[in-house]
Amino acid sequence: MSVENARERMTAKTGREERLREAAFASSVLRQEAHALTLLACGLDGSFCEATDCLYGIKGRIAVTGMGKSGHVARKVAATLASTGSPAFFIHPAEASHGDLGMLASGDAVLAFSNSGNTAELSDIVLYAARRDIPLIGVTRNADSLLGKHAAHILLLPFVPEADPLDCAPTTSTTLQMALGDALALTLMRRRGCSPEDFHRWHPGGSLGRKLLTVKEIMHEGEDMPLLPASALMPDVLMLMTGKGFGVAGILEKDRLAGIITDGDLRRHMGPALMDKKAKQVMHPDPVVVNEDTLAVAALRLMQENRITSLFVTREGKPVGILNVHDCLRAGVE
Repeated sequence: MSVENARERMTAKTGREERLREAAFASSVLRQEAHALTLLACGLDGSFCEATDCLYGIKGRIAVTGMGKSGHVARKVAATLASTGSPAFFIHPAEASHGDLGMLASGDAVLAFSNSGNTAELSDIVLYAARRDIPLIGVTRNADSLLGKHAAHILLLPFVPEADPLDCAPTTSTTLQMALGDALALTLMRRRGCSPEDFHRWHPGGSLGRKLLTVKEIMHEGEDMPLLPASALMPDVLMLMTGKGFGVAGILEKDRLAGIITDGDLRRHMGPALMDKKAKQVMHPDPVVVNEDTLAVAALRLMQENRITSLFVTREGKPVGILNVHDCLRAGVE
Protein backbone atom coordinates (compact mmCIF):
# COMPACT_ATOMS: atom_id res chain seq x y z
CA MET A 1 0.00 0.00 0.00
CA SER A 2 1.37 3.39 -0.99
CA VAL A 3 1.87 6.18 1.53
CA GLU A 4 -0.78 8.24 -0.28
CA ASN A 5 -3.40 5.45 0.00
CA ALA A 6 -2.58 5.00 3.67
CA ARG A 7 -3.14 8.69 4.30
CA GLU A 8 -6.47 8.59 2.49
CA ARG A 9 -7.63 5.64 4.57
CA MET A 10 -6.52 7.36 7.76
CA THR A 11 -8.34 10.55 6.78
CA ALA A 12 -11.52 8.59 6.00
CA LYS A 13 -11.31 6.77 9.33
CA THR A 14 -10.79 10.04 11.18
CA GLY A 15 -13.78 11.54 9.38
CA ARG A 16 -16.03 8.63 10.37
CA GLU A 17 -14.90 8.85 13.97
CA GLU A 18 -15.58 12.58 14.03
CA ARG A 19 -19.09 12.07 12.63
CA LEU A 20 -19.76 9.49 15.34
CA ARG A 21 -18.56 11.92 18.00
CA GLU A 22 -20.80 14.65 16.59
CA ALA A 23 -23.81 12.33 16.55
CA ALA A 24 -23.09 11.32 20.15
CA PHE A 25 -22.84 14.98 21.17
CA ALA A 26 -26.12 15.84 19.41
CA SER A 27 -27.80 12.92 21.19
CA SER A 28 -26.53 14.19 24.53
CA VAL A 29 -28.06 17.62 23.78
CA LEU A 30 -31.44 16.05 23.09
CA ARG A 31 -31.24 13.84 26.18
CA GLN A 32 -30.33 16.82 28.34
CA GLU A 33 -33.26 18.87 27.09
CA ALA A 34 -35.61 15.88 27.38
CA HIS A 35 -34.49 15.40 31.00
CA ALA A 36 -35.22 19.07 31.70
CA LEU A 37 -38.71 18.69 30.23
CA THR A 38 -39.32 15.67 32.45
CA LEU A 39 -38.30 17.71 35.50
CA LEU A 40 -40.65 20.50 34.43
CA ALA A 41 -43.56 18.10 33.95
CA CYS A 42 -42.99 16.45 37.32
CA GLY A 43 -42.76 19.82 39.04
CA LEU A 44 -46.05 21.29 37.86
CA ASP A 45 -48.25 22.12 40.83
CA GLY A 46 -51.13 24.31 41.90
CA SER A 47 -49.37 27.44 40.66
CA PHE A 48 -49.87 26.26 37.08
CA CYS A 49 -53.61 25.83 37.70
CA GLU A 50 -53.78 29.27 39.34
CA ALA A 51 -52.06 30.84 36.33
CA THR A 52 -54.49 29.05 34.02
CA ASP A 53 -57.43 30.26 36.11
CA CYS A 54 -56.12 33.82 35.80
CA LEU A 55 -55.69 33.69 32.02
CA TYR A 56 -59.03 31.97 31.55
CA GLY A 57 -60.86 34.58 33.62
CA ILE A 58 -59.64 37.77 31.95
CA LYS A 59 -62.01 39.73 29.71
CA GLY A 60 -59.28 41.11 27.44
CA ARG A 61 -56.24 39.67 25.73
CA ILE A 62 -53.00 38.06 26.83
CA ALA A 63 -49.94 40.22 26.16
CA VAL A 64 -46.95 37.91 25.83
CA THR A 65 -43.50 39.41 26.24
CA GLY A 66 -39.84 38.48 26.48
CA MET A 67 -36.43 39.78 25.37
CA GLY A 68 -33.87 38.15 23.12
CA LYS A 69 -34.35 34.41 22.69
CA SER A 70 -37.17 34.53 25.26
CA GLY A 71 -38.78 37.11 22.98
CA HIS A 72 -38.75 34.64 20.09
CA VAL A 73 -40.42 32.12 22.38
CA ALA A 74 -42.98 34.72 23.45
CA ARG A 75 -43.89 35.47 19.82
CA LYS A 76 -44.54 31.80 19.16
CA VAL A 77 -46.53 31.33 22.39
CA ALA A 78 -48.69 34.37 21.55
CA ALA A 79 -49.43 32.87 18.14
CA THR A 80 -50.26 29.49 19.67
CA LEU A 81 -52.58 31.06 22.24
CA ALA A 82 -54.40 33.07 19.58
CA SER A 83 -54.80 30.07 17.29
CA THR A 84 -56.26 27.91 20.06
CA GLY A 85 -58.96 30.25 21.31
CA SER A 86 -57.15 32.61 23.71
CA PRO A 87 -56.82 36.09 22.13
CA ALA A 88 -53.19 37.11 22.52
CA PHE A 89 -50.50 39.35 21.05
CA PHE A 90 -46.76 39.85 21.40
CA ILE A 91 -45.42 43.06 22.88
CA HIS A 92 -41.69 43.80 22.61
CA PRO A 93 -40.43 44.96 26.02
CA ALA A 94 -38.09 47.58 24.59
CA GLU A 95 -40.81 49.02 22.35
CA ALA A 96 -43.19 48.90 25.30
CA SER A 97 -40.96 51.44 27.06
CA HIS A 98 -41.35 53.78 24.09
CA GLY A 99 -45.12 53.91 23.79
CA ASP A 100 -46.31 50.36 23.20
CA LEU A 101 -47.44 50.09 26.82
CA GLY A 102 -50.53 51.78 25.45
CA MET A 103 -51.39 48.44 23.86
CA LEU A 104 -52.24 47.12 27.33
CA ALA A 105 -55.80 47.73 28.48
CA SER A 106 -57.88 47.03 31.54
CA GLY A 107 -58.95 43.40 31.45
CA ASP A 108 -55.71 42.21 29.82
CA ALA A 109 -53.05 40.01 31.39
CA VAL A 110 -49.29 39.86 30.82
CA LEU A 111 -47.39 36.62 30.32
CA ALA A 112 -43.66 37.36 30.62
CA PHE A 113 -40.78 35.02 29.80
CA SER A 114 -37.32 35.58 31.27
CA ASN A 115 -34.91 32.87 32.35
CA SER A 116 -33.09 35.16 34.79
CA GLY A 117 -36.14 37.25 35.64
CA ASN A 118 -33.94 40.34 35.78
CA THR A 119 -33.83 41.31 32.11
CA ALA A 120 -33.50 45.10 32.19
CA GLU A 121 -35.82 45.72 29.26
CA LEU A 122 -38.67 43.95 31.06
CA SER A 123 -38.69 46.27 34.06
CA ASP A 124 -41.01 48.91 32.60
CA ILE A 125 -43.71 46.50 31.49
CA VAL A 126 -43.47 44.55 34.77
CA LEU A 127 -43.87 47.69 36.87
CA TYR A 128 -46.58 49.07 34.59
CA ALA A 129 -48.64 45.91 35.05
CA ALA A 130 -48.11 46.00 38.82
CA ARG A 131 -49.21 49.65 39.13
CA ARG A 132 -52.38 49.12 37.11
CA ASP A 133 -53.46 45.81 38.62
CA ILE A 134 -52.94 44.01 35.31
CA PRO A 135 -52.39 40.33 36.18
CA LEU A 136 -48.79 39.32 35.51
CA ILE A 137 -47.73 35.70 35.03
CA GLY A 138 -43.97 35.27 35.16
CA VAL A 139 -42.11 32.34 33.63
CA THR A 140 -38.60 32.27 35.10
CA ARG A 141 -36.24 30.11 37.08
CA ASN A 142 -35.48 32.86 39.61
CA ALA A 143 -38.28 33.50 42.12
CA ASP A 144 -36.25 36.29 43.78
CA SER A 145 -35.88 38.26 40.55
CA LEU A 146 -37.71 41.45 39.58
CA LEU A 147 -40.16 39.39 37.54
CA GLY A 148 -40.57 36.82 40.28
CA LYS A 149 -41.29 39.40 42.98
CA HIS A 150 -43.87 41.35 40.97
CA ALA A 151 -45.67 38.44 39.29
CA ALA A 152 -49.15 37.64 40.56
CA HIS A 153 -48.47 34.07 39.50
CA ILE A 154 -45.02 32.61 38.98
CA LEU A 155 -44.22 29.51 36.97
CA LEU A 156 -40.76 28.36 37.99
CA LEU A 157 -38.52 26.59 35.50
CA PRO A 158 -36.16 23.86 36.76
CA PHE A 159 -32.71 25.15 37.58
CA VAL A 160 -30.80 23.14 34.98
CA PRO A 161 -27.78 24.09 32.87
CA GLU A 162 -28.05 25.04 29.23
CA ALA A 163 -27.29 22.28 26.75
CA ASP A 164 -24.28 24.01 25.23
CA PRO A 165 -20.83 23.17 26.69
CA LEU A 166 -20.31 26.78 27.83
CA ASP A 167 -23.71 26.93 29.61
CA CYS A 168 -24.32 30.27 27.89
CA ALA A 169 -26.46 29.92 24.77
CA PRO A 170 -30.20 29.79 25.59
CA THR A 171 -31.07 26.21 24.64
CA THR A 172 -32.54 24.13 27.43
CA SER A 173 -34.14 27.23 28.98
CA THR A 174 -35.93 28.22 25.78
CA THR A 175 -37.08 24.63 25.21
CA LEU A 176 -38.63 24.71 28.68
CA GLN A 177 -40.27 28.09 28.03
CA MET A 178 -41.71 26.94 24.72
CA ALA A 179 -43.08 23.72 26.17
CA LEU A 180 -44.62 25.49 29.16
CA GLY A 181 -46.24 28.02 26.82
CA ASP A 182 -47.73 25.16 24.80
CA ALA A 183 -49.01 23.57 28.00
CA LEU A 184 -50.73 26.81 29.01
CA ALA A 185 -52.27 27.34 25.56
CA LEU A 186 -53.57 23.80 25.24
CA THR A 187 -54.89 23.68 28.79
CA LEU A 188 -56.83 26.87 28.07
CA MET A 189 -58.02 25.39 24.78
CA ARG A 190 -59.25 22.30 26.62
CA ARG A 191 -61.00 24.38 29.24
CA ARG A 192 -62.75 26.47 26.58
CA GLY A 193 -64.01 23.29 24.93
CA CYS A 194 -62.73 24.25 21.49
CA SER A 195 -64.19 22.06 18.73
CA PRO A 196 -62.76 21.12 15.33
CA GLU A 197 -65.16 23.68 13.86
CA ASP A 198 -63.62 26.41 16.03
CA PHE A 199 -60.12 25.36 15.03
CA HIS A 200 -61.08 25.36 11.35
CA ARG A 201 -62.53 28.86 11.72
CA TRP A 202 -59.17 30.09 13.03
CA HIS A 203 -57.17 28.11 10.43
CA PRO A 204 -59.08 28.44 7.13
CA GLY A 205 -55.97 28.32 4.97
CA GLY A 206 -53.22 25.82 4.25
CA SER A 207 -53.09 22.14 5.06
CA LEU A 208 -54.74 22.65 8.47
CA GLY A 209 -57.74 24.28 6.84
CA ARG A 210 -58.10 21.45 4.34
CA LYS A 211 -57.70 18.87 7.08
CA LEU A 212 -60.56 20.43 9.04
CA LEU A 213 -63.03 20.90 6.18
CA THR A 214 -66.41 19.37 6.93
CA VAL A 215 -68.59 17.47 4.51
CA LYS A 216 -71.15 20.29 4.59
CA GLU A 217 -68.64 22.73 3.12
CA ILE A 218 -68.02 20.75 -0.08
CA MET A 219 -71.08 18.53 -0.61
CA HIS A 220 -73.66 18.96 -3.40
CA GLU A 221 -77.17 19.91 -2.27
CA GLY A 222 -80.72 20.43 -3.52
CA GLU A 223 -81.34 19.75 -7.19
CA ASP A 224 -77.81 18.41 -7.65
CA MET A 225 -78.69 15.28 -5.67
CA PRO A 226 -79.67 12.20 -7.75
CA LEU A 227 -82.86 11.16 -5.95
CA LEU A 228 -85.92 9.17 -7.05
CA PRO A 229 -88.81 7.45 -5.26
CA ALA A 230 -88.69 3.69 -4.73
CA SER A 231 -91.57 3.31 -7.21
CA ALA A 232 -89.59 4.85 -10.10
CA LEU A 233 -88.96 2.59 -13.11
CA MET A 234 -85.42 1.71 -14.09
CA PRO A 235 -85.37 3.79 -17.33
CA ASP A 236 -85.89 6.87 -15.16
CA VAL A 237 -83.15 5.71 -12.81
CA LEU A 238 -80.72 5.29 -15.72
CA MET A 239 -81.53 8.75 -17.08
CA LEU A 240 -81.03 10.29 -13.65
CA MET A 241 -77.69 8.56 -13.07
CA THR A 242 -76.47 9.61 -16.50
CA GLY A 243 -77.63 13.19 -16.08
CA LYS A 244 -76.28 13.83 -12.56
CA GLY A 245 -72.94 12.18 -13.17
CA PHE A 246 -72.35 10.67 -9.72
CA GLY A 247 -72.67 7.05 -10.82
CA VAL A 248 -75.28 6.49 -8.13
CA ALA A 249 -78.96 7.18 -7.44
CA GLY A 250 -80.54 7.60 -4.03
CA ILE A 251 -83.86 5.84 -3.57
CA LEU A 252 -86.44 7.44 -1.29
CA GLU A 253 -89.29 6.06 0.78
CA LYS A 254 -91.25 8.72 2.69
CA ASP A 255 -88.43 11.21 2.10
CA ARG A 256 -85.91 8.95 3.80
CA LEU A 257 -82.96 7.32 2.05
CA ALA A 258 -84.07 3.70 1.74
CA GLY A 259 -81.21 2.55 -0.49
CA ILE A 260 -79.02 3.35 -3.46
CA ILE A 261 -78.43 2.05 -6.96
CA THR A 262 -74.89 2.07 -8.30
CA ASP A 263 -73.27 1.08 -11.58
CA GLY A 264 -72.39 -2.20 -9.90
CA ASP A 265 -76.06 -2.86 -9.10
CA LEU A 266 -76.96 -2.30 -12.74
CA ARG A 267 -74.39 -4.84 -13.89
CA ARG A 268 -75.57 -7.39 -11.34
CA HIS A 269 -79.20 -7.03 -12.48
CA MET A 270 -78.41 -6.82 -16.18
CA GLY A 271 -80.93 -8.78 -18.24
CA PRO A 272 -84.02 -8.46 -20.45
CA ALA A 273 -86.27 -7.66 -17.48
CA LEU A 274 -84.13 -4.88 -15.99
CA MET A 275 -86.04 -2.04 -17.65
CA ASP A 276 -89.36 -3.39 -16.33
CA LYS A 277 -88.23 -3.34 -12.72
CA LYS A 278 -88.80 -0.64 -10.14
CA ALA A 279 -85.98 1.06 -8.29
CA LYS A 280 -86.89 -0.71 -5.06
CA GLN A 281 -86.25 -4.10 -6.70
CA VAL A 282 -82.73 -3.17 -7.79
CA MET A 283 -81.46 -0.97 -4.97
CA HIS A 284 -79.41 -2.26 -2.08
CA PRO A 285 -80.50 -1.01 1.36
CA ASP A 286 -78.44 0.44 4.22
CA PRO A 287 -75.95 2.41 2.13
CA VAL A 288 -72.84 3.99 3.62
CA VAL A 289 -73.73 7.54 4.70
CA VAL A 290 -72.23 10.36 6.76
CA ASN A 291 -73.62 13.41 8.52
CA GLU A 292 -72.93 17.05 7.68
CA ASP A 293 -70.41 17.58 10.47
CA THR A 294 -68.17 14.69 9.43
CA LEU A 295 -64.69 15.87 8.50
CA ALA A 296 -64.10 15.60 4.76
CA VAL A 297 -60.88 13.67 5.38
CA ALA A 298 -62.88 11.07 7.33
CA ALA A 299 -65.47 10.85 4.55
CA LEU A 300 -62.73 10.34 1.98
CA ARG A 301 -61.21 7.58 4.09
CA LEU A 302 -64.65 5.95 4.37
CA MET A 303 -65.07 5.95 0.60
CA GLN A 304 -61.62 4.47 0.13
CA GLU A 305 -62.24 1.73 2.70
CA ASN A 306 -65.57 0.79 1.08
CA ARG A 307 -64.24 1.18 -2.46
CA ILE A 308 -66.97 3.62 -3.46
CA THR A 309 -66.74 6.97 -5.19
CA SER A 310 -69.81 8.74 -3.78
CA LEU A 311 -71.80 8.74 -0.58
CA PHE A 312 -74.91 10.49 0.63
CA VAL A 313 -75.02 12.94 3.50
CA THR A 314 -78.05 12.46 5.73
CA ARG A 315 -79.79 14.22 8.58
CA GLU A 316 -82.13 11.99 10.62
CA GLY A 317 -82.23 9.54 7.72
CA LYS A 318 -83.12 12.16 5.11
CA PRO A 319 -80.59 12.99 2.36
CA VAL A 320 -79.30 16.57 2.50
CA GLY A 321 -76.32 16.23 0.20
CA ILE A 322 -74.01 13.98 -1.77
CA LEU A 323 -70.22 13.88 -1.79
CA ASN A 324 -67.95 12.51 -4.48
CA VAL A 325 -64.32 11.48 -4.05
CA HIS A 326 -63.35 14.09 -6.66
CA ASP A 327 -64.94 16.82 -4.52
CA CYS A 328 -62.53 15.90 -1.74
CA LEU A 329 -59.52 15.85 -4.05
CA ARG A 330 -60.44 19.22 -5.61
CA ALA A 331 -60.65 20.70 -2.12
CA GLY A 332 -57.14 19.43 -1.37
CA VAL A 333 -58.32 16.79 1.11
CA GLU A 334 -55.96 13.83 1.19
